Parts: sequence; structure tokens; C-alpha cells
Amino acid sequence: MTPAELSSTVLHAVRRAVDAGELDVTVPARAVVAPPGPGGCGDYATNIALQLARPAGQPPYRVAEVLRSYLVGVDGVADVVLTGPGFLNISLGGAAPAALVEEILSAGTRYGHADAPDAPDAPDAPDAPDAPDNSVVRLHCPHDLRAVVIADAVARVLRCQGALVRVTAEGFDREWTAALGVRVDGVGPAPASPPVTVRPVPAPADPLPLGRDAARWALLHPAAHDRPRIGDEHLAQREGNPLFRVRYAHARSRALTRNAADLGFAAAPGPVPDAPQELLAGLGDHPRVLAAAAAHRAPDRIARHLVAVADAALPFLPAVLPRGGEKPSAAHRARLALAEAAGTVLAGGLTLLGIDAPDHL
Repeated sequence: MTPAELSSTVLHAVRRAVDAGELDVTVPARAVVAPPGPGGCGDYATNIALQLARPAGQPPYRVAEVLRSYLVGVDGVADVVLTGPGFLNISLGGAAPAALVEEILSAGTRYGHADAPDAPDAPDAPDAPDAPDNSVVRLHCPHDLRAVVIADAVARVLRCQGALVRVTAEGFDREWTAALGVRVDGVGPAPASPPVTVRPVPAPADPLPLGRDAARWALLHPAAHDRPRIGDEHLAQREGNPLFRVRYAHARSRALTRNAADLGFAAAPGPVPDAPQELLAGLGDHPRVLAAAAAHRAPDRIARHLVAVADAALPFLPAVLPRGGEKPSAAHRARLALAEAAGTVLAGGLTLLGIDAPDHL
């Protein structure tokens, strides 16, 4: 069961409780499900009971008890535990959700993207005569390299969510395009229509000597209000470097595909009983992370999400291929599909940050 399917399942439970007269509320448009927080358990948690308590005129814990009775026993739900004031902690079945893996592999690196009404990949679309002024997200930044890099990444994320974007800057150095791949649509004062000002804490040193990928990561991985670290640690090929872990996990997933081909088998989504729940949660949460990064103009959310996905994937990858005299089986094909899905999410996220995802590392 994917997070989207689980959200629909939770809403269906609310509807059943309303139809049965146990809750007197308007069924909300969506139910947020996410990995459990501190004190939680299971695969996902939702605060829907806290959301409905006031309109229902009942304590949140009582609302949670009502909803639990409609969730327990649903196909794909193994258990529901109540914690805190009324959080529903949901455990799914032990197998990896093949539908989620299939969805990721089908969408490729565009998994989590929203289709724009008009050509989203055309950077000049905002200047089209028929584009209404209020349909364009206008980003403006000072003459500062970190601001321009963040604005460039925010524009990429917004476009992947279907927005039309125009980036302007008070100043721009041409070497920034050659070195870091950034671009702006205009240079000068802020536009007449109110823009979104991108003004992060500046970098304490010149990041250009790090090269495109490490420099962009150094500027994008910290939140905009945090001072970035500019040093050789971003180039280190070791586990202590988050960028290395993300790219290494991606490269390992691609190597597994090549190795499997040498052994005569390919990926096929299916049950993976030993799949790390942290990995499944991270893959399923990817669309929500992209949407949140776009809404909050915060590409650092994507960077941190990629680190979490990589850290969940790396311990799993050594168990994908057959060992010793084992012959490839359906279980190996399903594990390979999950590994490929993880690599796909990592590649798609790095691409949105303007960072290369090499197949060999």
C-alpha cells in the first residue's frame, strides 16, 4: 500500500464512521500520513483524529479509537496503535509495496512531478504574451552566488510541480553559469510585480573551487538561514560526506542492475518481506517532499530527504543479488526492483538540485 493509498484508506474509515453515526463531521479532502515521529511506531502515522476532534465534539483519543475500529482488518493494514493524544500509528503488511516500486520505475526520474497545464520544461514560457502576470512565480535575489544557486534550484522544483517561473537577480557573473550551471531570466532591480525574494545567509568563502556538484550541494544542503560550510569535506569519498553517500547509493543501485544482467535476470516488482520500512517510507514520501520543497521554496528539504533515502538503502543493497550457488529467483527480481526504485528517486532528486548522478563512482 502506497502512502497515497493509505491516505485514501484513512479517509474511507472516516466516511464509514460518519455513515455509521459514530462521528458527526465533514469528511476532509485529504488525510496526511507520514513516518511516525518520536514516541510513535509502525510504518506511518496520521493526526486525522486531532484534526477532527473539535468539529466532532469529542476528545481526540476517542475519535482515534473510533477510526481504529474501521482501519484494523483492512487489506494491507497489519495493525493500528494509538499513541499520545490521539495519533494513529499504522503498520502495513510485511511485504514491500510492489505497486509503489512499479509506480516509481514507470515514472522514472519524474516520479513525484506534477504535469503543468502548459509546457513546463520551456523556461521562456513566463514571457509568453498570453501568460497572465499572476500565473508566474517571480523569484528575485541579490548579487550573491548562494542566492542565485538557491533560486535556480527553487525554480527547477517549482517547474517540476507545474509552475511557471521567472528568476531575476540584481547582479550576475557569467562564470556562474559555466561553473555551476545557474541561469537567470533578467538582471536588474526587482520587478514591478511583487517577487519572492531569495536572500539566504551568504557563503563564507568562494565555493567555485569545489566544482559544480560539490559546490551546489554545499550551498543547497543547509537551510537558507544556516551558514554553509565551504571546504574539501564535500569532495571526500567517504561515508562522512552526505553527498558521497547519496551518489554512492545511486551508483550501487545501477551496478546491481548491470550485475543482474550478467547473471541473466532483470528487475520485477514483487513482495520483499525483509524490505527496510525506512526505505519504503522514504520512497513513498518523495512526492510530498517535492511538493513541500516547492511550496516553501526550500530545496534543502530535498537534499536532506535524499540523504535519508540513501542511508536507508545502503544496508539493503548487499542482499539484492544471489549469493554463492543461489539461482536468481522471484525474490531476487523483487529486491532488484526495489533497489532500482531507490536509485531512481536519488537520481531524480539530484537532478532537481542540478547535481549529476553518475552510474559509476
